[in-house]
Amino acid sequence: MTSTTERRDIVVGIDPVKNGHMALAWAADEAHLRGVGLRLVVAVPPQHDTQHVDDTPRHLAQRQAGTEALRTALAWAHARQPDIEATSSLLDGFPAASLAARSSQAGLIVLGSRHLSRPAEFLSAGSLVVPVTAKAHCPVVVVGDAEHVTQETPYLVVGVDGSESSRAALAWAFEEADLRRCALRAVAVWQPPVFTLHGGDTLFSAERRLLSETTAGWAERHPDVRLTHEVRIGSPVETLADAAEHALAVVVGRRGRGGYSGMRVGSVVHGLLHRAHCPVITVPVV
Repeated sequence: MTSTTERRDIVVGIDPVKNGHMALAWAADEAHLRGVGLRLVVAVPPQHDTQHVDDTPRHLAQRQAGTEALRTALAWAHARQPDIEATSSLLDGFPAASLAARSSQAGLIVLGSRHLSRPAEFLSAGSLVVPVTAKAHCPVVVVGDAEHVTQETPYLVVGVDGSESSRAALAWAFEEADLRRCALRAVAVWQPPVFTLHGGDTLFSAERRLLSETTAGWAERHPDVRLTHEVRIGSPVETLADAAEHALAVVVGRRGRGGYSGMRVGSVVHGLLHRAHCPVITVPVV
């Protein structure tokens, strides 16, 4: 797992088509908070190999648009956080593959969301969120809407189910909460079995005990983080999204090896990318 304490730069994918100031603001603020560099990236796909159509004008136009988008974004990032070290790169290659490749040396990859439909996520050339989230070596942050303004104490939500991937998410969430000096809500979602020999109250208590035991070690390492435990009943996606309605972000582990092209995005991650209004942070098991 990539620790938030490591001084690795934050990489943010700049979309030449859409204003991505929400993602850029999140990335710039996070770079300032951590004291690390910010790397702005646009990747331009290669020219089509065809004998009948000259693709050079389109390719040059894409490069020009990418260069202009980087120039504008870089100025905007410096205006928001003047003291961060921010640089930009125009890369040659398919965007998703280029960003995933850079993730091995990054502390975070930050992306904006176009809120594409599920088919478009896999068929659109502009889709980055699912393939980068699936293949990145570091945590990926997807910023769709603005951070909510609320009277509540700022908090993060982390989904916990006892799996290796959720333990990685829990460790990362504790470090991030400590860094942000905010509260952390550890949420387990319980779906009662249809048939069981044990009473519902007994099973629910066991789930609460497991959640408490899972978080205990990390709570001791981060005594300044105000931790709460919640076991809720319902659909994992809907329950986590509701718990994080006014959160700074929701943090989940990445798992699942089926689906399209072997992409390792589980159903909960995939659902939250569509449902959650706050940033979604997906942590891989490394």
